[in-house]
Amino acid sequence: MSDDLQATPKFKRALLKLSGEAFAGQEDFGIDPRTVASIARQVADVKELGTALGIVVGGGNIIRGLSASAQGTDRTTADYMGMLATVINALALQDALEKEGIQTRVQTAIWMQELAEPYIRRRAIRHLEKGRVVIFAGGTGNPYFSTDTSAALRALEIGAECILKGTRVDGVYDSDPMVNSDAKMFHSLSYIDVLNRGLKVMDSTAISLCMDNRLPIVVFNLKAPNIVRVLAGEDVGTLVHAEEST
Repeated sequence: MSDDLQATPKFKRALLKLSGEAFAGQEDFGIDPRTVASIARQVADVKELGTALGIVVGGGNIIRGLSASAQGTDRTTADYMGMLATVINALALQDALEKEGIQTRVQTAIWMQELAEPYIRRRAIRHLEKGRVVIFAGGTGNPYFSTDTSAALRALEIGAECILKGTRVDGVYDSDPMVNSDAKMFHSLSYIDVLNRGLKVMDSTAISLCMDNRLPIVVFNLKAPNIVRVLAGEDVGTLVHAEEST
């Protein structure tokens, strides 16, 4: 293993937010097994580092509630369809993690006992204390709330010390780096900066929840081995945090 794993973890407990698009790899939709396997190997390194990890997964690689709603599907129905998509991704990730020898539990906000446990906060914390990775699916269980908001909520509920948001780019930029080659990357931002600039870090509900509870967010490129580098305290990606008091 790398020297990173000899370090003391910067965070004892963290929550990793994976968008549905992260599961698709370089494709536009679906699940890329190689990408999921790469994520699983990074999580295995995190476990060796010693950080307890919860994971919230999105479902945009299968269906996005807002997109389906825009095409005529009832918004509430579309959002529930999106929640079900997150369960598909959660099961794919669980399979990949267990192939790496990592004990996992999937908890869903929507009752589906044949597939996963229902979300119960104390049970989730107990799993983390026993060294298991807990994958949270089904969003918050409510329409009109994104998986970004679910990530902020679950992070606070389990006592995570930060949210790690893995993306396809290196951090937060002032414009889309996929379109604008001159886009500038920020290494540090306050919550207010994110809201005032309309930067696409997480949606405004999630950012406000993190701001109210001073929960830091690290936005970084999901390529290996960045998850463990962030948790080892390296300067990776963009840190979104509270403004320093004067």
